[in-house]
Amino acid sequence: QVQLVESGGGLVQPGGSLRLSCAASGSITGTYAMGWYRQAPGKQRELVAVITSGDSTNYADSVKGRFTISRDNVKITVYLQMNSLKPEDTAVYYCNVKNRGRGYWGQGTQVTVSS
Repeated sequence: QVQLVESGGGLVQPGGSLRLSCAASGSITGTYAMGWYRQAPGKQRELVAVITSGDSTNYADSVKGRFTISRDNVKITVYLQMNSLKPEDTAVYYCNVKNRGRGYWGQGTQVTVSS
């Protein structure tokens, strides 16, 4: 079993920054991808960013140039640095880990961008 604990969400003004963290624990072995998804009210969950075990990254077009995903393999932690935040970034952000053909989700952390 794998457990994911997210932190770092909150309320921020437009143009501000937040950094999300997600620490994984449990039965993770071999290579694994880590990523962030988000779900706004009334919308489907969507990919925000993903990083592979080889540090390849992929971003949603809407966050390119503003968000940066990174990982610490010793701590088994993934980060999402979010800059130049916009009201449309408001959502619950979920951490995801894919390992040995299975996907695991965190409980989600709320990010609200509002003046």
